[in-house]
Amino acid sequence: MKNIEIAPVSRIEGHAKITVQVDDSGNVSDAHFHVMEIRGFEKFLEGAAVEEAPRITPRICGICQTSHHITAAKATDQVFGLEPPETAKKLRELLLLGQFIMSHSLHFYFLAAPDLVLGPESDPALRNVVGILKKNPDLAMMAIKTRKIGQEITAIVGGKPISPVTAVPGGQSRGITTDQQAELLSKAKNAMELIEKGIESTAPLFTQYSDAIELLGPVESHFVALTNNGNLSYYEGNVKVVDSEGNPVTEFSPVDYLDYIEEKVQPWSYMKFPYLKQIGFPEGNYRVGPLARLNVIDNIPTPRAAELFAEFRENFGIAQNPLLYHYARLIELMYSSERAIELLNDPGITGTDIRQPLSEPLMTKDEAKESSETRRGVGMIEATRGTLIHDYETDAAGYINRANLIVSTSQNNLSMDIGVRETAKKLIQGEEVSEGLKNQLEMIIRAYDPCLSCATHAIDGSSPLEVDIYNSQGILIKKHLI
Repeated sequence: MKNIEIAPVSRIEGHAKITVQVDDSGNVSDAHFHVMEIRGFEKFLEGAAVEEAPRITPRICGICQTSHHITAAKATDQVFGLEPPETAKKLRELLLLGQFIMSHSLHFYFLAAPDLVLGPESDPALRNVVGILKKNPDLAMMAIKTRKIGQEITAIVGGKPISPVTAVPGGQSRGITTDQQAELLSKAKNAMELIEKGIESTAPLFTQYSDAIELLGPVESHFVALTNNGNLSYYEGNVKVVDSEGNPVTEFSPVDYLDYIEEKVQPWSYMKFPYLKQIGFPEGNYRVGPLARLNVIDNIPTPRAAELFAEFRENFGIAQNPLLYHYARLIELMYSSERAIELLNDPGITGTDIRQPLSEPLMTKDEAKESSETRRGVGMIEATRGTLIHDYETDAAGYINRANLIVSTSQNNLSMDIGVRETAKKLIQGEEVSEGLKNQLEMIIRAYDPCLSCATHAIDGSSPLEVDIYNSQGILIKKHLI
């Protein structure tokens, strides 16, 4: 038996590898996607005042920081029993849209596009953003400009371009001025123009690589996403579950997620494997993220994105192939810019009623020690990579005694693992594997845009992965710690 290793998986956020086990006949017997980091951020939160969570959790990741900031704020709202005013909700949604514009443009153009523009078999030394710059400098510049606009929205609305700070319990710590509104409106319109040009340049690639789309990472699963009366919604709504054919399975309130979602541990990865509790593991496998959202929703409530969505549904139906996550990101980029324009045309976006104050103080720490009272808050949004859950339980003084974070990447973990294994069985014969074939396995992972920094954390920065090596008879011959 031979073990083929692809390490690290390139052009993703975080550290991971793929292993493929080939038997003595040259056939793939098994393959897995391994995440070599240990989760720890839930423990970091224990003992912290819950109002600090929106400031702590953005440090999980420099890419997903806005998503964690807003989700933590929503959970904290519930702990204190606060309902943010409408202007605050609009500002939070605008802040989230900035994250989508930044992150989707970063992933599609910088991390995924090299596979599509240059081809899966291209020279790995050039199969990156540098290669894009050389082959299509106009496309590269559009990508850079679009990403910059997303960061500028974050900076103005969130107070900082990285790790925003303005979402606080009950709303926002500050609003935006009419001058800032005008500036952001101009930027959002510019982003929409850039995104339209990007779609015109890249959409034909999905026809060009239709064979790869059909071949790489096939998996049938359920799909999960927030939806607001059937519409695409990032900030609020109920959770809807559909099966692999798009048929409704169930719908529930975010606060009830524990009745529907459970997490499982597998020996080859430090990342957990969520599944639909009422169906069981692994049959209850589900996916989240851009493709899942398009499979769950009935409508996109902005005109140009709605047109693109209709075309997508007509061409692909309830899409299963993970490479179509990239196409879905382009559609969501358009929606994000259109929705930002809508919000910035709303006179209420500059309102001054932006925070509901706490009506009465919580107990002191000493009083809480004598009390059995607890508080709970569940925040849920659609992050760029999919549904994100923050669940905090506090004592009566508001100090966190339990935290559960279920991030988007974890919820796609089982599908990534299945996709790698099934594709490897189709493509690999013998022990020699070409560079292009290895890259095709990586493309499956990149399609999901995993953020392993969110999904797992090593407290000491190490990656203590124990590898057991077996011979063809299944006998353990060596243990290796890396």
